Amino acid sequence: MASVGEVMSLAGLSIALMMFCLWILSNFLKNASIVDIAWGMGFVSVAWVSFLVGNGNAGRGLLLASLATIWGVRLSVHLAWRNIGNGEDFRYRAMRKHHGRKFWFVSLYLVFALQGVLMWVVSLPLQLGQVDEQPSLGFLSIVGSVVWLVGFLFESIGDLQLAKFKENHQNEGKVMQTGLWKYTRHPNYFGDCVVWWGLAIVGSESTLGRFGFIGAAVMTLLLLKISGMVFLEKTIVRRRPDYVAYQIATSPFIPRIPRHPKSASKL
Repeated sequence: MASVGEVMSLAGLSIALMMFCLWILSNFLKNASIVDIAWGMGFVSVAWVSFLVGNGNAGRGLLLASLATIWGVRLSVHLAWRNIGNGEDFRYRAMRKHHGRKFWFVSLYLVFALQGVLMWVVSLPLQLGQVDEQPSLGFLSIVGSVVWLVGFLFESIGDLQLAKFKENHQNEGKVMQTGLWKYTRHPNYFGDCVVWWGLAIVGSESTLGRFGFIGAAVMTLLLLKISGMVFLEKTIVRRRPDYVAYQIATSPFIPRIPRHPKSASKL
């Protein structure tokens, strides 16, 4: 069985191979958005590579791989259903316009390699949680699985509610403020974050697995400050003026009871 260094190296190799193939396909399709669709499946690959080559506890490894697979497959299927046929995402269109004819090569490191590195770091719970034989499954695995389930439900239900909202043409230009979206402006991002803390808790039952919290922290930073919530809200405010009132009344991330309009006006 492989050592921790070999597990991490093979996980990185699997990511690099996937991202390189996606880069070639993106140039053929003239669509870099496929990297978003494949994001979840990349973690599935890492989880099973780590499980198959690692020398950790089989029960914990199988649990981590299974939870990652359920999360990753659902996310990729959802993004494929939402994005296929709609052309390239506006973020990548802007990058393509900025870099012009060089984008075919620039995208290799600016899009695919960068996301590959982030995927490798975020997936540390899946890698390091599968390299220690002892201890076996215990209390932390149960706690982590429950935390994962809460996050998975938030993310999947939030996505489903938003999809149904958008299907109704009468809601065009309106702001989603019902269901889970009443309590947090980003139930899908919140759920995604909680999923990774849950996986990190499961992995932390082993000694080396405790370093997996680095991955959960990086995912949280991405969602809160870089590519997730902050970036998205800048574009929404420009497109939907009513979103400002929604921002004032509703928690940006951690769910809570929405503020009453009168108390919100005092802020």
